[in-house]
Amino acid sequence: MRDKSRNTLLIVLVMLVAVLAGCNQEQRATGPAPEPEVATVVVRPRPVTLTTELPGRISALLVSEVRPQVGGIIQKRLFREGADVKAGDVLYQIDPAVYRAAHDSALASLARAEAALEPARLKAGRYADLVKVNGVSKQDNDDAQAAYGQAKAEVAAARAAVQKARIDLEYTRVTAPVSGRIGRSSVTPGALVTANQATPLATVQQTDPVYVDVTQSTGDLLRLRRALADGKLRKAGADGAKVKLLFEDGTTYAQEGALQFSDITVDPGTSVVTLRALFPNPRRDLLPGLYVRAVLEEGVNEHAILVPQAAVTRDSKGNPVVMLVSAGNTVERRSIRVERVVGSDWLVGDGLAEGDRVIVEGLQKIRPGAKVRVVDAGSPPASAAASATAPAPAPAAPAGAASAGNATTGAAPAAKQ
Repeated sequence: MRDKSRNTLLIVLVMLVAVLAGCNQEQRATGPAPEPEVATVVVRPRPVTLTTELPGRISALLVSEVRPQVGGIIQKRLFREGADVKAGDVLYQIDPAVYRAAHDSALASLARAEAALEPARLKAGRYADLVKVNGVSKQDNDDAQAAYGQAKAEVAAARAAVQKARIDLEYTRVTAPVSGRIGRSSVTPGALVTANQATPLATVQQTDPVYVDVTQSTGDLLRLRRALADGKLRKAGADGAKVKLLFEDGTTYAQEGALQFSDITVDPGTSVVTLRALFPNPRRDLLPGLYVRAVLEEGVNEHAILVPQAAVTRDSKGNPVVMLVSAGNTVERRSIRVERVVGSDWLVGDGLAEGDRVIVEGLQKIRPGAKVRVVDAGSPPASAAASATAPAPAPAAPAGAASAGNATTGAAPAAKQ
């Protein structure tokens, strides 16, 4: 039994040695492994317009709440809800009967005051001459002059009363304070309204053009100002930064806007600053209160370095790194600093220079210090090109003639050699 086990172990060892010898022979026959292929892009600084996307809301250029300035019963509503109105158009008619009567009464009081003024003026003139020759006493003259002054004051008061009564009468015709589109009416004919009531009768909004109010963090604002001051960025245009709008479904608004101003106060609760842009709105697509995303042009980086996002990985600490091909086609690992995403690329702030070759394809096959074979990004690898142009394999021979066919194909090369 022991001899049998020893014989079995000896057979296994012999077979293992044979397998290892065969592997060594195969490795010697195939030679060393080929260098892995990688695709690279060459770093070339170029000018890039930097943008930022911020949330915002649409607000009307002008908003006016229509309120009555006198009280009374609404007789008529003279507009169609949702229609365009012009400044001065009559929107409501309040019952004017009481105010017309007050105006007539004020006119009558003015006429009475003007009638009393003329005798007082004549008497004051006569007494002024008589007092010089002692024809009347000074007291009588003083009384005449005072009566004349009082008569003039009564005329002035009567004229003011007429003016007020006329204004109140005109206020019975409630007009549009601004031009724009009017919303729904909160009252109907027959409703009682009061002067300067809290609830507006209607609201008129001018929506062409419109404002877009967006918010930006103070950190981003300070970073932008420092970049402009240091010369890293230049302004996108002399007429102010251009702004584009994106709707909630991702579509782009056809018209471009312009940044108008940045608020001078920071919201203490959120640490953001409000920016306001002006947009044309001829088709009324932008409605007040609508949520949008504004794409603002911050400036132009004249020497921006961009690398594809696929080329940037992270180390164990989370820092961005790239793989480069250095002199001698050797792989080099380098840490970089990225600032933001620009389309499908990273904007690199530090770590790369012009002429660096960044590996974008084949990262899974390499390690730092390894030798590689470089191809341009986007071109197919050499192995793929070879397989694409290689002829198709010959069809398999019938089972009965397999050995004969192999022998024939094997003998032919030998004869050629």
